[in-house]
Amino acid sequence: MEMAGLRFVMITTFYPPYHFGGDANYVRQLCHTLVDNGNEVEVIHDIDAYKILSNGVTPELIDEPEGLTVHGLQSKHPGLSCFLTQQTGFPIVHGREIRKIISNGNFDVIHFHNISLVGGPGILAYGHAIKIYTAHEHWLVCPNHVLWRHNKEVCDGRECLKCSLNFKRPPQLWRKLGLLKRKMKHVDALCSPSDFSAKKHKEFGLVREMEVLPSYIPDNLLTRKSDTIVRQKPYFLFVGRLEIIKGLQDVIPLFNNESAPAELVIVGSGVYEKELRKLADGYTHVHFLGWLPPTEIIPLYSNAIAAIMPSICYEVFPLVVLEAFRTKTPIIARDLGPFPEIVAYSKAGFIFNNTSQLREAMHQLINNQSLRDTMGVAGRKAYEDRWSQEASMQAYFSIIKRVAIKNNNKSIIKKLDS
Repeated sequence: MEMAGLRFVMITTFYPPYHFGGDANYVRQLCHTLVDNGNEVEVIHDIDAYKILSNGVTPELIDEPEGLTVHGLQSKHPGLSCFLTQQTGFPIVHGREIRKIISNGNFDVIHFHNISLVGGPGILAYGHAIKIYTAHEHWLVCPNHVLWRHNKEVCDGRECLKCSLNFKRPPQLWRKLGLLKRKMKHVDALCSPSDFSAKKHKEFGLVREMEVLPSYIPDNLLTRKSDTIVRQKPYFLFVGRLEIIKGLQDVIPLFNNESAPAELVIVGSGVYEKELRKLADGYTHVHFLGWLPPTEIIPLYSNAIAAIMPSICYEVFPLVVLEAFRTKTPIIARDLGPFPEIVAYSKAGFIFNNTSQLREAMHQLINNQSLRDTMGVAGRKAYEDRWSQEASMQAYFSIIKRVAIKNNNKSIIKKLDS
């Protein structure tokens, strides 16, 4: 489907460079894809939220292409601004500015992403364009976003008050008063990147039906130059934030000096990095590369035996899966979250429940190049069929057109059909 001349506004808490990865990167690549294909895009994001969570780190500013306008909201008292939004469910401090941007923008589509601190549920009522909401986390049903109960285990039942206190976050009374349900009525299409996450939202009480909007990575990512040095020894690859919920602490011990099946290359940084480096102290087969830009990560996937994804929490849909599949790299993932769904569809990897199964999966791929190549080709095919830029954009604009027809929005239908 051709993308022709629509005006979009993306509303999200974090946006590069004021971000911590994940959904913010996806939003930016979506913006760039839309602009590259003749649309105009504006972004509303909350710098205050980044300030209170980044320990005072000031990021280096980045350039955006013509046709993309970014509105970073910030106040003299970022902590107070975010606290009021978190507690009331409305953008108390920035509400007027957000309304003004939306009112002046004459947008065809308002696309909400992580709205937790940029406006809460109250922001869903703003504007009169087609409204799409993509749930990149489980914030709609979990005050702490990730269904990680008491900061120590996957959640299989609500204990929200106690859990919020364990996360050292103020409980949100508005969640008990029906605010979210009322404001969700303003949303035309509610999306999730995976079937697993859609089902998990329903399991935890979300009444609205969700549809799957496939994630993707941009077509031009592999065409950019890279200075990454090709590693000479066989290695497995981990890419992601270094947090306890990513499960890397279960992988590193398998790469001790006596029994390491190959090298382990770790790309990323995070709050759990110090503990992981300590765990790997003295392991000559484990290499921490720190944070790297996407252009330097892609060659690492291409030459890896497999990408290991050992998360112990409910992921929604990690983009690292697509980065691996696009480069014909199999995955070895924990039997949790969307990974069983991904591996079953793609036939491009292994699922594990314990370290013995993880070790066996690694040995199979090390010792059977034909199996590794077959899985790599299957992953690339699955990527092209379901998770490519073309497939994702076709699904995205199909949703927009369906809503436009339902709402009898003739101007948008005309633009889409032109």
